[in-house]
Amino acid sequence: MTDFARIGAAVIGTGFIGTVHVQMLRRLGVSVRGVLGSSPERGAERAAEIGVPKAYASLDDLLADESVDVVHVTTPNQLHHAQVMAILEAGKNVVCEKPLAMTAAESAEMVKAAETSGKVAAVCYNIRFYPLNQHVHAMVAAGELGDVRFVSGHYHQDWLAKPTDWNWRLEADKGGELRSVGDIGTHWIDLTSFVTGLKPKAVLAELATFIPERQKPTGPVETFSAAQGDTETVPISTDDAAMILIRYENGARGIMSTSQINVGRKNSLQWDVAGSDASAAWDSETPDHLFIGHRDRPNETLMRDFTLMNPTGTAAATLPPGHVEGFGDSFFAFFRAVYRDVAAGGRGADSTWATFSDGHLEMLFCDAILKSAREGRWVALDEI
Repeated sequence: MTDFARIGAAVIGTGFIGTVHVQMLRRLGVSVRGVLGSSPERGAERAAEIGVPKAYASLDDLLADESVDVVHVTTPNQLHHAQVMAILEAGKNVVCEKPLAMTAAESAEMVKAAETSGKVAAVCYNIRFYPLNQHVHAMVAAGELGDVRFVSGHYHQDWLAKPTDWNWRLEADKGGELRSVGDIGTHWIDLTSFVTGLKPKAVLAELATFIPERQKPTGPVETFSAAQGDTETVPISTDDAAMILIRYENGARGIMSTSQINVGRKNSLQWDVAGSDASAAWDSETPDHLFIGHRDRPNETLMRDFTLMNPTGTAAATLPPGHVEGFGDSFFAFFRAVYRDVAAGGRGADSTWATFSDGHLEMLFCDAILKSAREGRWVALDEI
């Protein structure tokens, strides 16, 4: 077994998702050396709240810590490129939150830097690591669905459905020009590409901003929390929702939608893959159940059960059947896979975590969507 306690980690970002990273690293047994906040004061306050031994004063301070082997980047998107480049230059492994960068030009540079460094460089597409998604990945690779023909689904939330809802992702200079697509749509396209083994080739997209003005708090607001205090009215240009048609490299077709204003949908990622022999479907809000569809015999519902899953699915599972594995568990399984490779000195041949090349594909996807929405036409990813 891997001795994770010998590996030191630091987390940049002390908000909602940064705290999830700290919690799951501790569960894995990794030694969390410290955190870096948006300011020394914010970092020190948060470190004390979550019991982390150190708050770094700056990125240079963190990178100078020789006990840190892996750095987790959970900051707003506009900071990813510069921080990751510095981390790799310092000779440390890196786990970066999605989307990887603001543009495909930035992510291309990050891919080259990761390859040159020889370090483990992973993108935090944790949804791959719900065990049944790993199971289906292996099913499709083994030909159990036949030729993939049609991929459909959505990723819908409601946490930005009111004009008074606020988060840094609403601002294009912090989160990028795409919001619902960049924030959650990249999860959907990465997951379905992972499950099917197919890469998107071209897109036709329409973006919608239903709330053109919002009330921005004058103080900080953590993701998924309610704003407090005074606000100011600001214009919004990023997308509340999107509708996207997809052409895949093998001739398959796809259709997806993203939304952060669908009232009642808290965190609903759904995909449905239709093959020539069978189909499969999964919903993130019922993650321990997989639909498998047939034409000439009864359909199936596979409940996550390591006595029934293939080895790839079983490797991502932690709890016994009937004990639901959820959001936090997916990070745990993802980190466990990444840190095994860190301990081994590089990515394993059978590893299934998202690489920087995967993250770059998602940025090409986003840039093609922007171009398609602006020009009203199909845009191939190789145009970007």
